[in-house]
Amino acid sequence: MPPEPRTAIATVCLSGTLEDKLAAAAAAGFDGVELFENDLLVSPSSPADIRRRCAGLGLSIDLYQPFRDFEAVPPDVHAANLRRAAHKFDVMAQLGTDTVLVCSSVSPDAIDDDELAAEQLRALADLAQQRGMRIAYEALAWGRHVSGYEHAWRIVRRAAHPALGVCLDSFHILSKGHDPAPIRAIPGEKIFFLQLADAPRLPMDVLPWSRHHRLFPGQGDFDLTAFTGHVLAAGYRGPLSLEVFNDVYRQADPRPAAVDARRSLLALEESLGVRDLPAAPRLTGHAFAEVVTDPGAGAILASLGFARTGVHRTKPVQLWEQGEARVVVNEGGAAHGAVGALAVASTDPARSARRAEALLAPVLPRVRGPREADLASVAAPDGTQVFLCGDDWRDDFVPTGETAAGAGILGIDHVALSQPFDHFDEAALFYRSVFGLTPSPVAEFAAPFGLVRSRAVAAEEVRLTLDSALVRRGEWAPAVPEPQHVAFACADALAAAAAMRAAGAPLLTIPANYYDDLEARLDVPPGLREHSVLYDRDDHGEYLHFATALAGTRVFFEVVQRIGGYRGYGVVNAPVRMAAHRAHRRAGAPAKTAV
Repeated sequence: MPPEPRTAIATVCLSGTLEDKLAAAAAAGFDGVELFENDLLVSPSSPADIRRRCAGLGLSIDLYQPFRDFEAVPPDVHAANLRRAAHKFDVMAQLGTDTVLVCSSVSPDAIDDDELAAEQLRALADLAQQRGMRIAYEALAWGRHVSGYEHAWRIVRRAAHPALGVCLDSFHILSKGHDPAPIRAIPGEKIFFLQLADAPRLPMDVLPWSRHHRLFPGQGDFDLTAFTGHVLAAGYRGPLSLEVFNDVYRQADPRPAAVDARRSLLALEESLGVRDLPAAPRLTGHAFAEVVTDPGAGAILASLGFARTGVHRTKPVQLWEQGEARVVVNEGGAAHGAVGALAVASTDPARSARRAEALLAPVLPRVRGPREADLASVAAPDGTQVFLCGDDWRDDFVPTGETAAGAGILGIDHVALSQPFDHFDEAALFYRSVFGLTPSPVAEFAAPFGLVRSRAVAAEEVRLTLDSALVRRGEWAPAVPEPQHVAFACADALAAAAAMRAAGAPLLTIPANYYDDLEARLDVPPGLREHSVLYDRDDHGEYLHFATALAGTRVFFEVVQRIGGYRGYGVVNAPVRMAAHRAHRRAGAPAKTAV
């Protein structure tokens, strides 16, 4: 296996003061940083102080950036640019860094003349070489005359100076649809720096796309494994560095953001074959979902045909079962009304735990009583515990002797977890990299109280949906700001709904307007309206689903039937269900509080 590359992160990726950013980068395990000039300008620390601080944290300053609008300008502007560069080199000497990023010009003074650009960059490289420094020339995707990496490389090659090379930025290359394969023809020693960023495919101008919507590797739609593979094949041996402009990351706590960034590089290195991580074992299904709530959850589960089959040996926790569906009701937790934990069955729980630790998700401490299973668990970005189970966890429960009446539930189809907006992209990367789940495209829908973003992450037997409200401010907001639910699979949703309603289950009532529109658009199965069952279809099959009222403050249960090869989660019906939940709450609460 090739040696593991060094890693770096641009300070512009993170929120806070420069001191906050450096501390977060070091704590996450980065080897170095790209120092963004604005971060230095607002810092009360001198460049020499920053150098000492980085050394104390074990960080190198691998790049100083950016130096803008230098090349192919009139003589008077060129002379002023060289004076400006001399000052930059003084600052870099105090910082202890030897490479500066020079972006292709966007200035109206720039002239479309490659020979002039090469000549002036050669003069800059002469000045840099006298100081023991280097110039990394980068083609901005919106550069005035130079906007492609191959064009930048032609200018660098024409300048033919040992202190002048290129900086390759995945966003600038992939956002324009440029083929990265020719990178292999650039001599590795002339690739002075590599900057990595992922992004979603967005139909918008490249400049705002770059400034607001970049993501860490593995969170977007770019093939960074192939891109980085071309760069390494060319012989590049410098750091893998992240340069991600993102509105969320630049406002979020820098410590978890830096961990997320580092995790993204670890997963990328694994995909490149330059880092050896424990392979993700196959997950065979949902072992259980834990609901932290009041005793009302048990009553709802009973009305759905579940039985309380076990009581935990040492904790105020009950096990409810029907078919292969298992729900642990925790009546002693502090966070009432939440999916406090989910448990996945792994073919090798110990290796799953080792992989989680290697990807910066440390195993959580757990108090274990006598005769209790030694279950490992890790914390997801939103704080949810994820247990890694074999077959012995049920021994923790003393059997009650009760058996499920049954209402057709077969198992857990999926678990829906609400995510703080700051952690939405991080959560998808976490479940993909740590557990090998595959993210689906992001879906957005207009809910009664604002826009909601949803994304599924799934393997063959384990499905999760991650939901996040984009904005949730002020008094005018739902009383259930972050609803979560456990969805149970069944073979006949209409029969299950009829049986559960007869048993007293608090199922939601869906408005007639929904069915009037549905029946006008589609040829749907009979009985949906009578049983308040929602309906969706895709190219592969059909989906029937219905939901209960809240069991506590945030959690509800859903029952779903997949027909054929339906792959979705009924997202199109989420606004209807959310409005029905609000109507149900208003019917049972004073008007002033029923929101």
